[in-house]
Amino acid sequence: MTSKTLKIALAVSVALNVFAVAGTVTYVVNRDRIERKIEDQRRPGREGPLAEVLADLDPAVRDRVRTALRESALAARPDFEAARAARREAIDVAGQPTLDAARVQTLLEQSRAAEMRGRTRLENGAVAVLGTLTPDERKALTPILQRKGDARRAIVHGERNDRQRDQGPSR
Repeated sequence: MTSKTLKIALAVSVALNVFAVAGTVTYVVNRDRIERKIEDQRRPGREGPLAEVLADLDPAVRDRVRTALRESALAARPDFEAARAARREAIDVAGQPTLDAARVQTLLEQSRAAEMRGRTRLENGAVAVLGTLTPDERKALTPILQRKGDARRAIVHGERNDRQRDQGPSR
């Protein structure tokens, strides 16, 4: 082997080793974070606005409410899937070279109707659960009747809103 070949082989070897070390360091640094994310995704009833609302309830009541709400959500899932499918199809049809406006409108109407069926199932399930609770428990769970974005804002800003109500109108 010539001196030039040895230098090239050494450079390639060093580059591969640096790459291997960088990959190993990245793996070690991110492994715990990745494992935590995977564990969180596998755990039923992931944390979120609902978990914050349920946190103050008695554990037995919390489990019963969570189970009932999960059953309502599972019953509504086909409606929401149908709504998404109809909307996707409407988007596909609208993107065709020739617009079939009647078909697009029909698909959008089907999507809205399916979404409303799903929301109705969710809301009816929530009302049924609320009917089994004490007045204090019901009051704590009323944010579940709000729409998704509204519920998050109410939960996050709930303490501030309670203080504002206690202080009266501010100007």
